Amino acid sequence: MRVLILGVDGYIGWALAQRLATRGLDLYGVDNFFTRRRVKEVGSDSVLPVPSIGRRLQLFRGFYGRGIKFFRGNVADPEFLYSVFKEAKPDVVYHLAEQRSAPYSMIGLKQANETMVTNLVSTINLVYAAKDVNPNVHIIKLGTMGEYGTPNIDITEGFFDIEFRGRKDTLPFPRSAGSWYHWTKVHDSNNLMFANRLWKLKITDVMQGVVYGTEIKEIEKSRLFTRFDIDEVWGTALNRFAAQAVVGLPITPYGKGEQKRGFLSLEDSISCLTIALEKPPKDGEYRVLNQFDQYYSVNYLADTVREVFRELTGKDARIKHVENPRVEAEDHYYNPDHKKLYELGYKPSGELKKDIKKIIEDLLEYEEKCKELKSVIMPRTYWRKSSGL
Repeated sequence: MRVLILGVDGYIGWALAQRLATRGLDLYGVDNFFTRRRVKEVGSDSVLPVPSIGRRLQLFRGFYGRGIKFFRGNVADPEFLYSVFKEAKPDVVYHLAEQRSAPYSMIGLKQANETMVTNLVSTINLVYAAKDVNPNVHIIKLGTMGEYGTPNIDITEGFFDIEFRGRKDTLPFPRSAGSWYHWTKVHDSNNLMFANRLWKLKITDVMQGVVYGTEIKEIEKSRLFTRFDIDEVWGTALNRFAAQAVVGLPITPYGKGEQKRGFLSLEDSISCLTIALEKPPKDGEYRVLNQFDQYYSVNYLADTVREVFRELTGKDARIKHVENPRVEAEDHYYNPDHKKLYELGYKPSGELKKDIKKIIEDLLEYEEKCKELKSVIMPRTYWRKSSGL
């Protein structure tokens, strides 16, 4: 089987490539190093060492005994993507090649436009390349649970049954995103559904929760780290909390800290994405998978990081609530479904505390790098202060 990973140099993409290498698949990868450049733009860097792509690919082949055929370019360029499709002839394509940061999209007009153009155009290019070059390809698109927002009802997996004025129908679950980035994911889902209706493309649309962690089983063995960001723009909540404890900063839940979100470890994210490949939808089917293990409040995560840090190091970490830079409900109902992956055979890998312990251990190994980035952890990007021209 030939598998194409768009965004192979990223946090999810590099870990996924290592998992798929153990499956004996022919791997192809695409990246234009957008994340590397934009992380530098906000004065940050990956805590874990990430060498050049040439060195990464060399080390990958040396450890796994098989390489990744790499294409450097922008998926938002249709001619480039068509040429990749024609050469790689993928059976499966993972679309991970989008601007992935909500805070980055909210810095100002430039970043908002960049996010909109990059994300929407890349997905349109993908469905057209699939239709024109290989209509039988299975597209696995990484979306986000953030598409749904925090409605005052249970969240289904993609669709729900509704009765209104005596008539019934099955409709896409309403979306209520909280950043320009999250809205691009909503638009992506709409475009994927429409492409499926037009051309019967086989599509898995993954609504993924917030991912945390430094390693998967393969990385633990290979030591070929994926990137790990801790700054306020590119680092997700639990990863930032662990870094704050390590460098001696207070752990900072935003606002009241009662925001609830679905979370999953990097190991479980990769397991779910692998299951999506190994157990595909039917030909012509568009399916939605809500991908997370459990949902937690931000306060619970902060308390758990503090507890694990104390058990591991004997030191205490202070928790300090700060002004919420985002525009979001802080007290809300949250109960999303996530049954389909379990029905496909998914089993969570471990426990939250064990995962946090591993994160802290890895960060302590690179404590000096964490300290170098200490100044970029606290929030500086405020939704209401997003600038224009």
